[in-house]
Amino acid sequence: MVATPTRSLVLSFEEARRSIERHALGIIARETETVGLLQAADRVLAEPIAADRDIPPFPRSTRDGYAVRSTDLVTIPARLKVVGEIKAGPSDQPRKIESGETYSIMTGAPVPYGADAVVMIEHASQGSGVVKIERSVSCAENIVPQGAEAKCGTLLMDRGTRLNESAIALAASVGKSDLQVFTRPSIAILTTGDEIVDLNQSPGPSQIRNSNSYSLATQIRQAGGNPIILPIAPDESRRLRELIEQGFQSDLLIMTGGVSMGRYDLVEQVLAELKAEFFFTGAKIQPGRPVVFGRVLRDAGAFAVEKTEHKYFFGLPGNPVSSMVTFELFARPMLEALAGMKARPLTFVHARLKGEVRVKSGLTRFLPAMLSGDYADSYVDLVPWQGSGDIAAQSRSNCYIVIPPDREHVPAGEWVAILPH
Repeated sequence: MVATPTRSLVLSFEEARRSIERHALGIIARETETVGLLQAADRVLAEPIAADRDIPPFPRSTRDGYAVRSTDLVTIPARLKVVGEIKAGPSDQPRKIESGETYSIMTGAPVPYGADAVVMIEHASQGSGVVKIERSVSCAENIVPQGAEAKCGTLLMDRGTRLNESAIALAASVGKSDLQVFTRPSIAILTTGDEIVDLNQSPGPSQIRNSNSYSLATQIRQAGGNPIILPIAPDESRRLRELIEQGFQSDLLIMTGGVSMGRYDLVEQVLAELKAEFFFTGAKIQPGRPVVFGRVLRDAGAFAVEKTEHKYFFGLPGNPVSSMVTFELFARPMLEALAGMKARPLTFVHARLKGEVRVKSGLTRFLPAMLSGDYADSYVDLVPWQGSGDIAAQSRSNCYIVIPPDREHVPAGEWVAILPH
């Protein structure tokens, strides 16, 4: 008798997402490597980065203008003696300014001792060695104090930080030419079904080409993983089991297709034979309701610190749009945890709905849409689609409109949550 999951466990979207997040918190990324600064872009930091000196290392002018004592500008207009010029970069240390004196100063240059403000150049006019100031300033105006951004030794970035362009710039500012990062996790992709053929094959009348493996591989790379595309699994238990076993050699197994209620949907049966633990076997969403999440206990090898470890898996629906949506909602946080990233909540943005939306209640819906408009005048509109197999409609969209399960009608002009992709 073929083993099956002990019970069907279909969760709400929020319950399913929280289940994923709880398990992701228990993931500990261990393997690291050292790479050059540019090669570290989009990787996950595996070492803390601290300031090697005060940032900024001196009181810094934020404007082109004149370094002054603010008390010299109580009466306006004021005339001050120009005793020199200070530019950004190496220069002789300027002397302390006395009352009635000023330095011409450039943006980014060190403010001389004795000055406590900078007057913008627009509010001054310079003659022969004298400048006429037309506007008073308050103490510290247009100056960033020494160490205002960070004191020497302050933690700037911790382990688990995704290294985007600002993080790379911050690492460069403290002299880090190399960074220790977590190794990218290997993510196995297994597409199932006799109706699926490889790209180099001509599909029969009832067959389709394997697009899911390639969309998932792209999403995996964007999330920080290394995709491993396995051969297509047929609707036959023995070969399917062989390929699932092969997939568990990676850090995470993502399967697509074969997880619904059809006669030949064998994935859950094979996983049950492997004594898999199922956390949910469906989510109340559209598209993507037949999504599966669980884990198996695997032998970690003779030289591992622990002889066994849990390997997580996802069974995503076979329809292409469902596969892409469920990856973003459920698989991405697990993959990011394996890549060493700190946990982060799923966040939505909001925009006004261009045209009304009517749906049936009961499911949280993620509908392909287009966010457009100019500047603050943005709006979102549904992309016409023919269901979760419509890849062309998905490619024309740049976000999903999120409709809560208790709504059947959302009128035009209402603010709605959207999930960019």
